[in-house]
Amino acid sequence: MSEIIKLDWQPGQPQERLDRFLACALPDLSRSQLKRLIDDGDVLVNGQPAKAGLRLRGGEQIEVRIPSPQAVEAKPEDLPLEILYEDAYLAVLNKAAGMVVHPACGHRDGTLVNALLHHCDDLSGVGGGLRPGIVHRLDKDTSGVLVVTKDDATHQHLAQQFKVHSIRRCYLTLVHGLVQNAEGTIDAAIGRHPTERKKMSSRSRAGRRAVTHWRVLSRYDRDRLTLLEMTLETGRTHQIRVHLSEMNLPVVGDPLYGNPGRANAIADSQIRSLVTCLHRQALHARLLGFIHPHTGEYMEFSSPLPEDMAELVAALNRKYEVEESGHH
Repeated sequence: MSEIIKLDWQPGQPQERLDRFLACALPDLSRSQLKRLIDDGDVLVNGQPAKAGLRLRGGEQIEVRIPSPQAVEAKPEDLPLEILYEDAYLAVLNKAAGMVVHPACGHRDGTLVNALLHHCDDLSGVGGGLRPGIVHRLDKDTSGVLVVTKDDATHQHLAQQFKVHSIRRCYLTLVHGLVQNAEGTIDAAIGRHPTERKKMSSRSRAGRRAVTHWRVLSRYDRDRLTLLEMTLETGRTHQIRVHLSEMNLPVVGDPLYGNPGRANAIADSQIRSLVTCLHRQALHARLLGFIHPHTGEYMEFSSPLPEDMAELVAALNRKYEVEESGHH
């Protein structure tokens, strides 16, 4: 059953935009939920569907219809999940590379959401029918730590932490090229690429601010590779991959923003073989820290490099340790 909320804008009050009035009158609904209700024609002013920017002048009767929650459309599937932490409100997972986070065009099943629905039947509905519980994403071929929520209040609280950039997110990545400085910051807006639909770019006319901090962990000079720790201040789609590729430091193995020629140019045959066998971008979400929405406690979770990246980094470290010791 839908819930109907009736509100009145009293005569004699100063003019106010409809969306701002609703945000104050209905604080339990997020701005994105209110926008969806307006866009779907579920907000009536004097009996007529209204636009968000409508100016209320006084005396209007406003009716908000909140549809009953949709049944989740994704189907539960018994798939392996590595759970780092779980309580009644949320779960923290170590996502494997190759697993899509939520169903979408071309990926109706086999996703993290399908696995979660099998594991627990109480995911938050805020994300909609195909994204229950999903507050943030990792790209399909990026591995590492991800948090999912089990109720709408937890979801909204965590979403707000992402919005104000108070969540700590650190990644490890191996890039082609030698990074000279020890650390730095990339501050370049990211939006949809002007001509290539699957790509994001800082050349987009409608980009949103994106900030990435980086720090060099190891340089592998003769193979022209650098191991970096990346800390996200914002979380735009493909942010790390775009920022690095536009510095001419593409992530090793990146099928979208990389350049296969860079791998072929690696002189060491063992290293070159490990790079070409990755079949994914060498990007791992190593650490996630946030304030638990219900306890107020800061929690931090980390996951070690997955086997494919760990093997490559170990081979590089062995090679360069041997070279270093050979110089003495």
